[in-house]
Amino acid sequence: MTDAIRYEKDADNIVLLTMDMPGQSANTMNAAYKEAMDATLDRLEEEESLAGVVLTSAKSTFFAGGDLNDLVQAKPEDAEEFSKGTDAIKAQLRRIEQLKAPVVAAINGTALGGGLEICLSCNQRIALNDRKIKLGLPEVTLGLLPGAGGIIRLTRMLGLEAALPFLLEGKQVSPEKAKSAKIIDDIAENQEELIAKSKQWCKDNPNAQQPWDTRGYKVPGGTPSHPALAQKLPIVPAMLKNKTKGCYPAPEAILSAAVEGLQVDFDNALKIEGRYFTSLAVGQVAKNMITAFFFQLQDINKGKSRPDGYDRVKFTKVGILGAGMMGAGIAYSSAMSGIEVVLKDISDENAAKGKAYSEKLLAKRVSRGQMTQEKADGILARITPTANAEDLEGCDIVIEAVFEKVELKAQVTKEAEAHMQATGVMASNTSSLPITGLADASERPANFIGLHFFSPVDKMPLVEIICGKETSDETLAKSIDYVLQIKKTPIVVNDARGFFTTRVIGTYVNEGLGMLAEGLNPSSIEQAAARAGFPVGTLAISDELNLQTMRNISLATEAALKAEGKEMPKEASTEVIVKMLEEFDRGGKLAGKGFYDYPQGGKKTLWPGLKDAFGSDKEIPFEDMQERFLFVQALETVRCVEEGVIESVADANIGSIMGIGFPPWTGGVLQYINGYGLRKFVERAQELANNYGERFNPPALLVEKAEKEEIFE
Repeated sequence: MTDAIRYEKDADNIVLLTMDMPGQSANTMNAAYKEAMDATLDRLEEEESLAGVVLTSAKSTFFAGGDLNDLVQAKPEDAEEFSKGTDAIKAQLRRIEQLKAPVVAAINGTALGGGLEICLSCNQRIALNDRKIKLGLPEVTLGLLPGAGGIIRLTRMLGLEAALPFLLEGKQVSPEKAKSAKIIDDIAENQEELIAKSKQWCKDNPNAQQPWDTRGYKVPGGTPSHPALAQKLPIVPAMLKNKTKGCYPAPEAILSAAVEGLQVDFDNALKIEGRYFTSLAVGQVAKNMITAFFFQLQDINKGKSRPDGYDRVKFTKVGILGAGMMGAGIAYSSAMSGIEVVLKDISDENAAKGKAYSEKLLAKRVSRGQMTQEKADGILARITPTANAEDLEGCDIVIEAVFEKVELKAQVTKEAEAHMQATGVMASNTSSLPITGLADASERPANFIGLHFFSPVDKMPLVEIICGKETSDETLAKSIDYVLQIKKTPIVVNDARGFFTTRVIGTYVNEGLGMLAEGLNPSSIEQAAARAGFPVGTLAISDELNLQTMRNISLATEAALKAEGKEMPKEASTEVIVKMLEEFDRGGKLAGKGFYDYPQGGKKTLWPGLKDAFGSDKEIPFEDMQERFLFVQALETVRCVEEGVIESVADANIGSIMGIGFPPWTGGVLQYINGYGLRKFVERAQELANNYGERFNPPALLVEKAEKEEIFE
């Protein structure tokens, strides 16, 4: 038999199939798998006295799903060929479930996507009782849908309502939770028991059939024509549209395939699912999302930007200066990853308040059953609150998270370096102050770096690592190790005012405030951002950031540029902020009034006075408003690439999505340009520049790439 699937028949005529794709760390639905499965099924169908089949894996995972390297290449003109390939896999799974003997999936590792679809085609599913194992259909997170019968089988097995969260949210669960949800049937404590239970089930159920292949089978909760379901169904598309803003075709295709599939027989339902799957797979959104969330994110989390030649470092003691929300969040993330934390502030009381933040987060995890009290106490014990700099003795990394004042940051840097390890990393959590300037206060500028966390730290996965002019490669390597150790995603940028993320999101905010100054309707401005896929509108973000803080940053930047002999560019957004503060005394959310009103206990609403303050009679095409938000950030990113601020396309894409909320459907700032088509993007940018200002003029690098028919990669 082929190496890819081992075939072992025992004395009871039960065949154990072990999937083991050669040369791969995981089993995938590639050409070798298809060929091996066809040959295996031919042999099984010829067995005269077959008493059962047990399907398992030789890898640490059960099965990883479709081969995304192949999938990401599919173009609209390949639709017919692509569809045939998918049909062949579905036909194999149909053959599995129609074998004249019971088939059991012995799930000894994670089974996601195509892996779970294989399991669903078996008559019984038994998994190892291991919380590390994940089961689910996460295709929606890559802009796809389960295309090998996953929708059709899961909806028939669980019913439409129970299946939808797994399909629309890509929910991944442990074997224990999968058993509660009836996705699997049983659990085994070890590999030996797993195989024994699987074989025993075959012996006990010689005439097993899939439920949907038995006469008179009724879907749990009924089909869409059932009165109870028919009553609820009409509101689901509206709720979905409200969530996706029409930017994500996958959830809508999943819902359509699920509802339509339940109204026809099983084989026709598979055809419906297949058509929707093909339309998504050859579309641009899936390509964008696969590129970013599979390939590029994987590269970053493997430390692709890490300089070669340095041993990996495991940090044991971190010092955090400043126990405010950022410092407290960094302390929590570090302690959760097993690192001892010294949380220092100007007083013991302030430091203790910072530790209380972790206590609150841990208590929430305990109350939800995600952690034992004993484990929570152990994590909390790793955090030492203090006002004494001497407690930083032995720290192999110190991160300052104090106010954005150069003098204060210089003071705490000197204080920390006097006590920490001489070979340790000294980092600043600044969001915009140039690292090279902050490193002037350091005795060891080669060990000084920027680690820009995002708020709230416990939820935000990104850390922007900023190299100053004197930062050594060794310090960068160590910093990447620390970020990966605390289970965050590191992107690497070079020093410049605002770095990458702050600089790019600044253009988004300025564009929205600029539209307000132009006299566009405030409600339309926020709606255009939402419909483009941004999680928060620019007026709402400005209120969150606080208008006075934005003004202070602007004045500080102006003063710094003046000292360098440069002039601050005039922006309409500055005039809007000054007017809001000085004429209307509306400073933002903290003040209880800004672009929005914040009634106590009520929902925020746009301030009605905005229309009179800035006018709202002007109209431009809604598409222009949406694209201005997208283009202004993409173009600023190209300028960052031109200036050497960011060197990695993956870092730019993932940084923009995870750090500043650039719409995930685009695949990130540079992938958005790739997907749009560089020539087309340049033409559209020039059109926007003619209509709305020179900030939309395409940079030389972009024009050059478009002419050479290159992409950002």
